[in-house]
Amino acid sequence: MATGMDQVAGMSLIVFSLMLFTYYSIWVIALPFMDGDHELHNYFLPREYTVILPGIAAVLLLLCIGAFTAVVLWKNQRPKKVN
Repeated sequence: MATGMDQVAGMSLIVFSLMLFTYYSIWVIALPFMDGDHELHNYFLPREYTVILPGIAAVLLLLCIGAFTAVVLWKNQRPKKVN
């Protein structure tokens, strides 16, 4: 059973993910159809970052997965028996 702190951490991750998804969706889907001088553009980064930031996040994710896999394989390596 999850403790109270686990539930708070899980809910925080869900809320953060929903906020990030909503922000990115508005940034990518809605802003291209609005005038460039609209006030909503002040709350978002330039459009070049819509590709750059997810690319950087994907590279970091792959690096973390690779590092985790390397550590697990290294720790589970059994020493050779000496006869």
